[in-house]
Amino acid sequence: MQIGIRPLLMPSRLEDVALKIMWGDEHWALPPAAGATVELVDGNVYLAMSLRNSGSGIGVIHGWHLGLHDPHTPHPHAEPDEFRPQLRDLYVPGGDIGFWQAALRNQDDPEYAPLAQAVRSSRMFLGRAARPPRPVAGRTAWLARRRGVPQGQPGGRGPAPRATTVPVPNLDRPDPR
Repeated sequence: MQIGIRPLLMPSRLEDVALKIMWGDEHWALPPAAGATVELVDGNVYLAMSLRNSGSGIGVIHGWHLGLHDPHTPHPHAEPDEFRPQLRDLYVPGGDIGFWQAALRNQDDPEYAPLAQAVRSSRMFLGRAARPPRPVAGRTAWLARRRGVPQGQPGGRGPAPRATTVPVPNLDRPDPR
């Protein structure tokens, strides 16, 4: 951020336009501005968040990681090889809005059952988006760590989940905190 060319992803603003999102299996969602969608449909778990890039560099999201632990207790950050690849890279232009999406469809996945339970119970959990630190590097750096906070009733009734930002470590340079 020192010379202003790095991306900085955060939740979009309430006044931003909602973006309609499609997954590869043709499931659609419309996360509200400054919000998220968390859905369990036909045995598949779909996650999406509305984002804003407050930096001037383009944000490229190419991986994600779930944090199914209590988000109020300290825990180590995930290592780069623990991130799941996106099926497609997601681009968020500098100074504009975009989105993050993920899905778990394999019920044999070790994170499927705890995530489905968190969705059913409206429990808080973390979803982390990742981007490459440099265009040439293959290593993943944390760009944003977001938490979907389900509110209201499961299944889409009640207020929409909110996206929020929590502190994240740098993997490609010393942490400024």
